[in-house]
Amino acid sequence: MAAAAELEYESVLCVKPDVNVYRIPPRSSNRGYRASDWKLDHPDWTGRLRVTSKGKTAYIKLEDKVSGELFAQAPIDQYPGIAVETVTDSSRYFVIRIQNGTGRSAFIGIGFVDRGDAFDFNVSLQDHFKWVKQETEISKESQEADTRPKLDLGFKEGQTIKLNIGNMATKKGGAAKPRAPGSGGLSLLPPPPGGKIAAPPVPSPSSSAAANHVTPAPAQNSSSSSRADILLDLGTPVPTSKAPATADLWGDFSTASSAVPNPAPQQSNWVQF
Repeated sequence: MAAAAELEYESVLCVKPDVNVYRIPPRSSNRGYRASDWKLDHPDWTGRLRVTSKGKTAYIKLEDKVSGELFAQAPIDQYPGIAVETVTDSSRYFVIRIQNGTGRSAFIGIGFVDRGDAFDFNVSLQDHFKWVKQETEISKESQEADTRPKLDLGFKEGQTIKLNIGNMATKKGGAAKPRAPGSGGLSLLPPPPGGKIAAPPVPSPSSSAAANHVTPAPAQNSSSSSRADILLDLGTPVPTSKAPATADLWGDFSTASSAVPNPAPQQSNWVQF
């Protein structure tokens, strides 16, 4: 315990530069202390107040403003409690219990000129002991958890478990069950009954002969034909591609053209079709 106490460090919770100290009369009843019974215009001591903490204990230290010499100290184990009490008629005055190194104690009154300083002093003590309460509850819960019997989830000697996994052999050497269609994945629809692709129709010989038959253009006047032929010679390029040499394709064309009588002799500048 002594080593743990030495490792604890002291932290400063609040510092107020101006505080007044008063000698107070003994408490006359259980109603509490009243600041109006003190000599508020003539404080017995004026200095600086520091609130510090070391471990779970807080300390109110009254020190000299210039030298920092300790005037009195009040250890506080709990708040609110007998070590620090508020007066009944003001929020700027408190009664604290100071102690010296020999264990002797006395009650004195302290007061702040500013009401905000008194508020900060009160809140600093409240926050510290709120933290002490939380730390006590956490340590208590941890001790209770250590004393509880621990749950053993390990396998005992010779203990086994059985796992049932889908699509796996239930017995040694057994075949896996076939997967039912439609249970998952993609499936293709079967073709419709009697559905066949119809073949393209075969053209008859008469229709092919009619399609290959070409009717020659009627004869035109010599003057208009010569002008059109001259324009064709100037504007139309001579095709370079040769017609496919297919005997059947041009057979009907030659037959049809031979049945037509030869026109009158044309001029030399006509284009031969």
